[in-house]
Amino acid sequence: MTCRLANTLKKYGVQKGDRVAIYMPATPLAVAAMLACARIGAVHTVVFAGFSAESLAGRIIDSGCKAVITYNQGVRGGRVVELKKTVDEAVKNCPSVKHVFVAQRTDNAVPMGNRDIPLEEEMAKEAPVCAPESMDSEDMLFMLYTSGSTGKPKGIVHTQAGYLLYAAVTHKHVFDYQQGDIFGCVADTGWITGHSYVVYGPLCNGGTSVLFESTPLYPDPGRYWETVQRLKINQFYGAPTAVRLLLKYGDKWVKKYDRSSLKTLGSVGEPINHEAWHWFHNVVGDSRCTLVDTWWQTGYYFTGDGAYRSSEGYYQITGRMDDVINISGHRLGTAEIEDAMDEHPAVPETAVIGYPHEIKGEGAFAFIVLKEDTAHTERVKEELRSIVASKIAKYAVPDHVLVVKRLPKTRSGKIMRRVLKKIVADQSSDLGDITTLDDPNVIAEILDAYQKYKTEQSAAS
Repeated sequence: MTCRLANTLKKYGVQKGDRVAIYMPATPLAVAAMLACARIGAVHTVVFAGFSAESLAGRIIDSGCKAVITYNQGVRGGRVVELKKTVDEAVKNCPSVKHVFVAQRTDNAVPMGNRDIPLEEEMAKEAPVCAPESMDSEDMLFMLYTSGSTGKPKGIVHTQAGYLLYAAVTHKHVFDYQQGDIFGCVADTGWITGHSYVVYGPLCNGGTSVLFESTPLYPDPGRYWETVQRLKINQFYGAPTAVRLLLKYGDKWVKKYDRSSLKTLGSVGEPINHEAWHWFHNVVGDSRCTLVDTWWQTGYYFTGDGAYRSSEGYYQITGRMDDVINISGHRLGTAEIEDAMDEHPAVPETAVIGYPHEIKGEGAFAFIVLKEDTAHTERVKEELRSIVASKIAKYAVPDHVLVVKRLPKTRSGKIMRRVLKKIVADQSSDLGDITTLDDPNVIAEILDAYQKYKTEQSAAS
């Protein structure tokens, strides 16, 4: 499959060093697409198949992609996802894209344009052997975009030798992978975890890797554990947000299935809280599996993460120290959400912060300032939510949007987000040093608006 796909890319002019965008969910063909690019020396950039057309276009333009590989549609949690439609919308603004390779995930026909190529049909014409391109250890393997506090996603480059060695070594030793094990990482291939521990790490070690295309709740909350029983998975690697979600459905869905094949449990994407850790360890792992709480990044250093060190010398990652939030394992800059919301003509200013969320780990809380003559406040809020969903993704939509007269700013004009965090955390009695605040009266204004909002929320629920 990989070689036929590689030969198809070469036939249509994709060469060593060219960039190829992959907009596909976790499927065998998506993995083959990544490996086909690697085989011919092209640079793949996988874009999470839940991102909007605008987010996809931004990444295509920034990396200068020559081709896009996608499906007609996706299937996730019982729903059909219009992948080709999103790609069509994105590539309208991407002159660098010469070809869009379209594979069939469902039986539904989708419109095909001049640059669209039916992937499986073309692959069937190609030879099943493709000689690998000779690459330097420092040549590019892939690009992956990370959201930062500056708002604009940054394309991070990973090179051939160092990345592959690191992925293989960590996969083997962190998870105690042994020859013949079935390794189950349920991360999407669109993230660095999926790149490293669904694709490159396990395959470099000659392992069998499980691809999980569904959701933890479909068709029921036992889906993960049914998969463990059916495939006899030895290492299960997932996110705390999913563990917290499943915990709410009790132990019966776990104990319904045989999990005796499990040896190692892994946690990734965000800090895992105590309750989730104990349930994962005691119930899912029957208190006999090693539980490794792992931490990776797509990759600039300084990372900006905080940690707690115990008296015994153990470290616990406690979360971000800067203006980056982690929603259900998705890391994004608050500035990215603010930039999207600020495009609304009625909204001159916004400030977005993260707050603790029982299921998602963190949620987004938006403070907005409206123009003085703005009517229909609730309609504006809904329009803002739609803007964030279309410009970034649905998971980035703030859970709360609070209208305030003004934002707390320093004399130099910087928004003091830590003050907003304290207010939302009901810690307004301990705001820390606010001597640089331009007008301290703003705190009373925001507190008043927040208390009214809380009262309204309580009454509504």
